[in-house]
Amino acid sequence: MADSPQIIVGNSYTEGKTRRGWFMGYFVTPADDPRATSAVEVKWGTHSAGDSRQEWGVNHQATTLSILIKGRFRLQFPDREVVLAQEGDYALWLPGLSHGWLAEEDSTVLTVRYPSVPES
Repeated sequence: MADSPQIIVGNSYTEGKTRRGWFMGYFVTPADDPRATSAVEVKWGTHSAGDSRQEWGVNHQATTLSILIKGRFRLQFPDREVVLAQEGDYALWLPGLSHGWLAEEDSTVLTVRYPSVPES
């Protein structure tokens, strides 16, 4: 069966390996690839138990949504911590909010960030 330019198939884990899990967004090349978009970024994050983000991260322009696929994953914010413990648990945060994270168990997290624009 031939590929159709209207249907894109792939593997988010494999395609995101070179970009820390991010497989859709402004940074995808070539620019005419349907996954190259300024509307949204999507990440398939796989984290071993104990993995963490040591420094605070912040995106000043995008809203972020993280959804737990499996495992147990702690999101850390300046005034609050959120534990994603059941499949489907999610956290949504607005632009400008610093965050960190800790994988309490082997975890898979799908993260969507919008819009997809380079940090200035």
